[in-house]
Parts: sequence; C-alpha cells; structure tokens
Amino acid sequence: MKTPNLKSDLISIAEKIPDSATYADAMYQLYVRMKIAQGKLAAEQGNVVPHDQVEQKFIQK
Repeated sequence: MKTPNLKSDLISIAEKIPDSATYADAMYQLYVRMKIAQGKLAAEQGNVVPHDQVEQKFIQK
C-alpha cells in the first residue's frame, strides 16, 4: 500500500472543503482519511475479522 502523504492530503482537503469550513471540519476530514488508511493497511496485513464472525458476535439469532 502506498503510504499516505500528509502534505498532499492536507492540500486536497483544503481544496475541497467550503470557504465556511471550520478548523474542526478540516480536522474531521483528516481524521477520516487517517482511519481509512489504517483500515486499508490492517486489511492488507490480514488483521481483520471475517464478516460471519462479526455477525455471530453482534447479531443474536
């Protein structure tokens, strides 16, 4: 997986958010990108739980 480039992510966020956005809005967008990148990395490394196991744990039958 390509390592995310913080600077390019920040520039992309700045270009996409509206002029009325707050610092909190920008930080949230960065946080979401970070969590997605972490999830992709975990999946590539096999650190995931199969869907059926999640279903068994959280859905009572």
